[in-house]
Amino acid sequence: MSTQVLLLPGAIADLFADVSSSGQITLADRYGLMAAILEERLTEEERASVDRMLHACYRGRMKVVSDISALS
Repeated sequence: MSTQVLLLPGAIADLFADVSSSGQITLADRYGLMAAILEERLTEEERASVDRMLHACYRGRMKVVSDISALS
């Protein structure tokens, strides 16, 4: 049995805005990124946003934190 991962419309834009403003990638954000990477129907703009977030994390511009979300 395979599990299908579906993104909400506008989820990538919201995730990009939240991560960019906080400078942190939370556990919930990481699950959102995982779902985005597994999504095969991303637009070029969404794919570029995911790439920018991953690149910022790789370059140390964003901190990976163990908080569940930025609200906690």
